Amino acid sequence: MPCTTVLVGRKASNDNSTMIARTDDGHFDTKKLVVVEPKDQKRKYKSVISHVEIELPDDPMRYTSCPSVDPTSGIWAATGINSANVGMTATETITSNPRVLAADPLVEYKKAKKRGEKDVPGGIGEEDIIVLVLPYIHSAREGVLRLAELLEKYGTYESNGIAFNDGSEIWWMETIGGHHWMAKRVPDDVVVIMPNQFGMDSFDLDDAFGKKKAHLCSADLKEFIAENHLDLNQNGVFNPRNVFGSASDQDHVYNTPRAWFMGRYLTPLTHKWDGPDAEFTPESDNIPWSFVPERKMAVEDVKYMLSSNYQGTPYNPYLNHDTGVRGKYRSIGINRTGVTSVCQIRNGVPEKISGIEWICFGSTTFDALLPVYPNVPKMPKYLSDVTLDVSTENFYWASCLIGALADHSYNACIQHVMRYQSAVMTKGRELIKKFDKEFADSGDESILVKANEELANMAKEQSTKTLGKVLYESSVSMKNGYNRADN
Repeated sequence: MPCTTVLVGRKASNDNSTMIARTDDGHFDTKKLVVVEPKDQKRKYKSVISHVEIELPDDPMRYTSCPSVDPTSGIWAATGINSANVGMTATETITSNPRVLAADPLVEYKKAKKRGEKDVPGGIGEEDIIVLVLPYIHSAREGVLRLAELLEKYGTYESNGIAFNDGSEIWWMETIGGHHWMAKRVPDDVVVIMPNQFGMDSFDLDDAFGKKKAHLCSADLKEFIAENHLDLNQNGVFNPRNVFGSASDQDHVYNTPRAWFMGRYLTPLTHKWDGPDAEFTPESDNIPWSFVPERKMAVEDVKYMLSSNYQGTPYNPYLNHDTGVRGKYRSIGINRTGVTSVCQIRNGVPEKISGIEWICFGSTTFDALLPVYPNVPKMPKYLSDVTLDVSTENFYWASCLIGALADHSYNACIQHVMRYQSAVMTKGRELIKKFDKEFADSGDESILVKANEELANMAKEQSTKTLGKVLYESSVSMKNGYNRADN
């Protein structure tokens, strides 16, 4: 899945929370937000894509999920937070290279070619990973260890990056070929940026094979690298991106420009990003995996980065004048996004309300980010009752309609969109603050269900109002417009 990921350590955030965020960029994949209760979690899982069958533990926890509304290709749960306040987003499709893939081939489903032969199941992938891992983990580190066990046993048919967070830690995990993997604890003071490439640019192998304090990996990773002559690094400095990743011409149009924009946003003064003597350009292969931001990051900053269309640069596709490079690079905020989430685990609040899941459907450039409490038995219908039929009665389709209409009349609509995004964020924060206090005073869990309903009603009111405004602006600019007073 061609996605973009942002990870914010707790000392890099404005409120000492950890945040993991990702745009789930499918092909206009219709999404919803639901709660999966333990009784509804399958005990035997079968992948639609790879046909692998996996027995699951008998003690799942409740968790949120953003599955595909159309189940034809599987669940594709995308993101969620469980009742132990562990967040997870899976997956960021990453790149590799032929040396790695030849040494440890991806485990792909093989259909029988003739009578008497049996199909050969493939490994696990993005379709499966949330369902197989999130209901069973009590910390971010546990998430890495459970997924590692599954990867080593069943393999994977694709190269993926996966993020986990709890109140203290964020862990980032990347698959290597069919069965190998490595994972790193994100330092508390940094923001990680991931644009569909193998990301980690440093890794402490001594720690991974020693105390395992902040680095974990496959038990045979050293031998795997040596036996297959994978290490392209010089001077004894181990950079895993040079070993397991890619640096292709396609990366320079599709991936690295996104890292450039986000790095530029995080550290506008620390590094030189523009001009002939820029330290990093949109096509640089050495843009760091993480940055210490020049100021603390809030949810609004994460949303801004994930909404990017290179605003403030000559690459912005919405510019009125041709710069010669307008629209040259793949935007972060893209038309075919299904869902964007920010899994935020807070500190300093009661454990029951530690998690906040921020949800945005459709293209992030035009749509609003709504917070909800995940530790509830059900989600409001406005978020969960989504069908394949277009309707203004749910957040997914209302968001998509706003984006599609506003895109075609950008200059007329963008102010309405910005006011809409600000209103939902502002009113969302107001309601979270209000219900945080109510829950802290009473401990009544039913308050959280009530809170989510109010949040959803607010989002519906704001979305409906904005949809009317962008519909009007788009109607005014229709090519068949005519007025008798024109002449």
